[in-house]
Amino acid sequence: MGGLLLAAAAMLASPVTAQEAATSTDVTKIIPDPASVVMPKLDFAETDADRADYDKYFYFHRADTGFEEALADLRECDGMAQGLQSGLQYQQVPYPYAGTMAGAAGGLLGSLIAEAVVGSANKRSLRRTNMRRCMGYKGYARYGLQKDLWQEFHFEEGFSSEEESKRQAMLAQQAKVASGTKPATGELGI
Repeated sequence: MGGLLLAAAAMLASPVTAQEAATSTDVTKIIPDPASVVMPKLDFAETDADRADYDKYFYFHRADTGFEEALADLRECDGMAQGLQSGLQYQQVPYPYAGTMAGAAGGLLGSLIAEAVVGSANKRSLRRTNMRRCMGYKGYARYGLQKDLWQEFHFEEGFSSEEESKRQAMLAQQAKVASGTKPATGELGI
């Protein structure tokens, strides 16, 4: 008990506050120089398979938007879409097993299996939907992209998250595209 109190007292006496520590190394607050951000390749020969996947593989653009504003918008929408719950819940088991230990174990096991099978894909789908809604609300248009090109500067989150510095580098590239030259391809609905 005494060791715990000493550790708590040392933390309180520390000259650096938690807020100062977070902001001194917080990569989510750093605005990179737009000239240092690599513009990803967007040109490709569109196929029917590409068009069929535009619900998954797309990017945003808004006319008359600066890099810093686009990055702030993407970070805000990404923050809202990050760490979403899949929506799957405990599975009820039918009578005669309801209320029994076997029923509880079966319901838990069923929920875990369902989460493992569809949970990650469901979380990725929820993230895409929320990014589309948030960026659409902010006035950005959506444009389709070939999967291989999309993967160069986007990430998907299912059960795992992207490492923060890599995530921020990709968001910066997305901001460069979102604030760049208007795409020549057709605009998709949000």
